Amino acid sequence: MAAVSFLLLFSACKPGGSAGPAGTETSKEKRYPLTGEIIKADPERLTLLVKHDEIPGYMPPMTMEFSVTLGDVANAREGQRIRAELVEREDGEFVLEKIWPVDPVADAQVGTAGGALRQDTAIRGRRAYREVGENLPDFALYDQTSKVVSPARFRGKQVMLNFIYTRCPVATMCPLATANMTAAQRKAREAGVTDVEFISITLDPEYDTPGVLLTYAKQRGIDTGNFSFLTGPESAIKDLLTQFGVIANFDGSILQHTVSTLLIDAQGKIIWRADGSQWSPDEFVRKMKRPSS
Repeated sequence: MAAVSFLLLFSACKPGGSAGPAGTETSKEKRYPLTGEIIKADPERLTLLVKHDEIPGYMPPMTMEFSVTLGDVANAREGQRIRAELVEREDGEFVLEKIWPVDPVADAQVGTAGGALRQDTAIRGRRAYREVGENLPDFALYDQTSKVVSPARFRGKQVMLNFIYTRCPVATMCPLATANMTAAQRKAREAGVTDVEFISITLDPEYDTPGVLLTYAKQRGIDTGNFSFLTGPESAIKDLLTQFGVIANFDGSILQHTVSTLLIDAQGKIIWRADGSQWSPDEFVRKMKRPSS
C-alpha cells in the first residue's frame, strides 16, 4: 500500500498495480526484450499478432499472439516494427509490456532535442529553475499516440502543464491533479477559451509508455483532442523537472515527488504556477485569456 509522508508539498508514493492486462508481476514471471512486426491488432480481445525476431536463449523467430493494454492495441499499426518486453506469466499467458514503435526518425528528433535540453540545463546551472515570467524550455517527447511533440506544436496557444504518473495511488496527489486538469479543460471550454492545450508529463517514463498513457486517458474518459500525455527518455524528463522545479526520485519502489501546475501564455511565457494538487480549476481558467472576438 502507499507509504505517504507529506511535508509541505512533498509526498512519498509507492506505485500501485500494473496498468497492463490482468495479473501482477511475480518472481515466477519470465521477462525478455522483444523486437518484431505487428501483423494484426484485435481491439475486442486486446491482443496483437506479432512476427517477432529471435529471442536468444528463449525462443526462435515466430508469429505469436500477445495480450496488451487498451492503449497499445489502439496505437498499433499493421506493419509497424516495435520493441517491447515479453512477459510469460505463471499461468502461461504471453503479454507484451513497455511497447515502443521502432522509428529512427522520431527517435533521432527526440534524442537531438534531449541533448540540447541537457546542455541548456547544464548551462543554466543553479538558475535552471524557470521563474514565472520566463519562457517554456524547448523539448521533444512522445505523446500517448507515439507522435513526437515539441512546444512548436502549441505555438500561438495557451498551455496548462503538470507532471503525474499513472500508478500513483495517493488520491490527493496525481489522481486529484488529473481530475483538476480535466475540470479546467471542461470549464475553459464552457468559458469560451478555445485556444488552450493541456499537457501532463509523466514522472515515471520507464513504466509510462505511450500505450500506458493512452490507456490511462481512455479509462478516465479524458478528451485528448486538446489534452496530451507525454513520455520519453528519462534524462529529458529529469531536465524538465529541474527546469520546472519539480522533485521526483525513486527510493526503491517509493516515488517521492512534488506536484506543480503551470499556465503558459500563447508566446510561451510562464504566467502562473500553483504548487500542490489542491489548486482551483476556476482560478486557472480566470487567468486564461479569451480569444479576441
